[in-house]
Amino acid sequence: MHSDLIGKIEKARRYAEEPERIKLSEIKARFNGGNSEHEITLADGHWSCTCSFFHSWRTCAHVMAMQRIMNPMLTDEARQAELAIPAVEETVS
Repeated sequence: MHSDLIGKIEKARRYAEEPERIKLSEIKARFNGGNSEHEITLADGHWSCTCSFFHSWRTCAHVMAMQRIMNPMLTDEARQAELAIPAVEETVS
């Protein structure tokens, strides 16, 4: 085997042990859920899932599982769950 290729293989092994080197900006995946298959996407730090729960809550078990699996490779924004709970505004007296 060519020595240049051997060096690249070794470097790839080291990189694979350090997933935090990678920051994913876009993902599109099929997730086989308990009842059906869903499409999950990550774009610009925001998740989306085709399941009905996600449409109400802006997060779901499928997204949370992907966040756990991909955690070291996600940006800080993509690590956060986006709950669709209205923010309570404080009034200053």
